[in-house]
Amino acid sequence: MIPPICFHPAYEASLPAGHRFPMRKYGLLAETLLAHGLAPAGFVTPEPADAAMLARAHDPAYVAAVLGAAVPREVERAIGLPVDASVVRRSRASVGGTLLAARLALAEGLAGSAAGGSHHARRAQGAGFCVLNDVAVAALTLRDEGAIRRALVVDLDVHQGDGTADCLDRSPDLFTLSIHCERNYPTQKIPGDLDIGLPDGLEDAAYLDVLRARLPPLLDALVPDLVFYNAGVDPHRDDRLGRLCLSDDGLFARDRFVVAQARARGIPLVVVIGGGYAHDVAALAGRHALVFEALAAEASAG
Repeated sequence: MIPPICFHPAYEASLPAGHRFPMRKYGLLAETLLAHGLAPAGFVTPEPADAAMLARAHDPAYVAAVLGAAVPREVERAIGLPVDASVVRRSRASVGGTLLAARLALAEGLAGSAAGGSHHARRAQGAGFCVLNDVAVAALTLRDEGAIRRALVVDLDVHQGDGTADCLDRSPDLFTLSIHCERNYPTQKIPGDLDIGLPDGLEDAAYLDVLRARLPPLLDALVPDLVFYNAGVDPHRDDRLGRLCLSDDGLFARDRFVVAQARARGIPLVVVIGGGYAHDVAALAGRHALVFEALAAEASAG
């Protein structure tokens, strides 16, 4: 009854000592999921994405630069990560994980990847700790294969999904919903299909009111073949890059609601973890585990 979860050891790349990105959270998340019994049969290991697959969402010249670890220095600065062999392996594995999890969701109803949600990666370059846009690549791949016709990206990371909007702007049947903190990164947003900017400091009840008002009618209007859910935990009140004030309980209620709405309509749903930034990386991994607890709870309830 517990939905499958994709994980690859390459999800956790090597970074210079003291780097501000909490890379350790990926390994700790996997350990947390195993400890909580959320992957009783172990993880499903994805194959890294190849150049042809990546070029469905990204400019081929940018793909070549990434795979060759030859991204221009100004783009590397915009990304905020060293685009070296380790980070390239991580990025390719993350895309492969989201695609495999999406295939599993189509087959089994619910699935997730313990990485993904790199929604600032645009068609021609990365940004904001995002090198390759895993959700956009997966959605375009499945559409091109004929596995889906219409998909909905539900992006609840605290930052607007500018890169996903850019990568999917030529594909009207791949619809993007972003509910984010309006005054947060990125300063210059790329409009998606439906962007809902929230004020600073919003707490659980008000946040959930917005979600409950907007998501169900959108699901009913679109009737997608698949939902991609970016369950970023950076709306949490203790997040270093957040500006919203959700609690652990609020995040879990958010996740249960999104999963339950798709489940009630018989729409397959795939989870990616999105952003989350904290000095206490163990606590951060625990927050990311909440969405997988929500998947398991809804699968058991259904």
